[in-house]
Amino acid sequence: MKLVVSLVLIFLFSCSKSDKSVTNKVVGVQIYDGFPKEKAIVLAQEVTKFYKIKTFVLPEIELPKKAFVNIKSPRYRADSIITIQNRTINDSLDFVLGLTHKDISITKHDIKGNIKEPKWKYNDFGVMGLAYCPGKSCLISSFRLKNKDKELEYTRLKKVVIHEFGHNLGLTHCSNKECVMTSAVEKISTIDNEKMELCSKCKKQLHFYKL
Repeated sequence: MKLVVSLVLIFLFSCSKSDKSVTNKVVGVQIYDGFPKEKAIVLAQEVTKFYKIKTFVLPEIELPKKAFVNIKSPRYRADSIITIQNRTINDSLDFVLGLTHKDISITKHDIKGNIKEPKWKYNDFGVMGLAYCPGKSCLISSFRLKNKDKELEYTRLKKVVIHEFGHNLGLTHCSNKECVMTSAVEKISTIDNEKMELCSKCKKQLHFYKL
């Protein structure tokens, strides 16, 4: 099946020996339900620049209806969407990175596998993004990143995109609060305080990750 793409093929700007694990891989950036096309192009460029990996921006499609829930508010299940993306990924792609402006959610569990307490909060918990770690599929929502300062809002979105795709590449949550891979711990301030870069530990982890 031929890959139908509208928009942009972004090539690597440079390739060092340490980047060889990703240079031949391709990320499909999937736009959902009216996510701004121009913003998706810029975010794809950011992924290319940060991870030295090729990106395609794919034609817009609707969010899967089967992922819709209305438990506390109208949302889409992030876990369902990344599963669908993973199952339907085109043979021409190695990863799918979804972008939506809709609210997305997950169920959070404790170490025993039970829904965290209080259940009313964590049964359908709104998130900014979700990814397999490692894996081929991730999803990012701009819904919870809004701010009157549009530059700050975009910076937040860019950090979450880099963070979630980092999980696809095998990067786990980092204890360094300035690293872009630090866990948000349910606070938007965590994202604002982190830097748009990997710490030395995460750089080393990425270097040794073989795709």
